[in-house]
Amino acid sequence: MTAPQTPTTAEELRGAGLRVTAARVALLETVRAGDHLGVDALASGVRDRVGHISVQAVYEALHALTAAGLIRRIEPAGHPARFEGRVGDNHHHVVCRSCGVVADVDCEVGEAPCLTASDDHGFSIDEAEVTYWGLCPGCSTGRTN
Repeated sequence: MTAPQTPTTAEELRGAGLRVTAARVALLETVRAGDHLGVDALASGVRDRVGHISVQAVYEALHALTAAGLIRRIEPAGHPARFEGRVGDNHHHVVCRSCGVVADVDCEVGEAPCLTASDDHGFSIDEAEVTYWGLCPGCSTGRTN
């Protein structure tokens, strides 16, 4: 018996109802290869793969990929938007107050929304988004509290 094949990036785009372009393929692959990258880093990564692309085209492609659920946009308070390829779960993030590095934090109980609101105000809650703040190991080395 053969193992199921992983779909190509182009097949994923088609499956999400998106037109396949070299820029979209390169962008999706750059997001997935990166670690919570901002727009400038993503644009640079796409340019390394396909040549020239405008920042506006990167923004438009990011919007399409996010709307299709292929990537996730996070925007920690006071920081520019970042993008990640980890989708389909309800994980959270930890952000360094000093250097801005972002890391994933898995949900404590697993499934969305993974937290229970003390008062849901009648909402049917299906997701919880938590951002933890602190200092990363590199920034906290040598500091005393």
